[in-house]
Amino acid sequence: MIDTSKWIVRYQSRPKVRLRLFCLPYAGGSASIYRQWSELLPSDIEVCPIQLPGRENRSKEPLFNHVTPLVQSLLPVLRPYLDLPYAFFGHSMGALISFELARQIHNQRYPEPQHLFVSSRRSPHISASNTPIHQLPEAAFWEELLLYGGVPDALLQNPQIAKFFLPLLRADFAIHETYKYTPGVRFNFPITAFGGLQDKKVESEEIMAWREMTNSDFDLHLFPGNHFFIRQEYHQILSIIAQDLNRKIAA
Repeated sequence: MIDTSKWIVRYQSRPKVRLRLFCLPYAGGSASIYRQWSELLPSDIEVCPIQLPGRENRSKEPLFNHVTPLVQSLLPVLRPYLDLPYAFFGHSMGALISFELARQIHNQRYPEPQHLFVSSRRSPHISASNTPIHQLPEAAFWEELLLYGGVPDALLQNPQIAKFFLPLLRADFAIHETYKYTPGVRFNFPITAFGGLQDKKVESEEIMAWREMTNSDFDLHLFPGNHFFIRQEYHQILSIIAQDLNRKIAA
């Protein structure tokens, strides 16, 4: 039997759940980045952050460095939770994982999501223009990470902490940088994309290109901030998500 408790973290019980929101983290992130979301979204929306191997309570488990085996491992975990309407939210790496999950769900004819929310990630069909960094020497790797604008000072000032996180960050960036897009059918559910106006790694036009992934509605919301604008703008982001999902619940 699959142990779903390792993968799906539920910070608050929701006795009258009408829709689930599965949240996928950015590179180096864990389920706890979404801890507050369950307090700020309506009570009939259950926030289900995904805890990937290699972080927090799963710190000793082997890391994934390619998206395909990760999705193949995660999909059977999610399957029992698709009995209710649901949506995906993913930031950066999490957006890519969410996209590939939705694709496999479509291919296997499981109930499809009501909505896909993607953040700080170019559309999957656009090749990255940046030079891969996951195999760079340590000093050069950290220099590249600084360009994203979200590396905590504690990580940079404490060599032991930095050494601990280095394999995780390399593996997560490998998920990004080894990804190969293959053409497929467009989704029939809406996509909402979010981006940071000062993001040095992802252009607004690259985020806008997510509209090519769906036959349904597409919305783009740009906020002041860098690649990690989500840390400052999450109240507005959650307001948009709540409005979109409440329409689904009402329907």
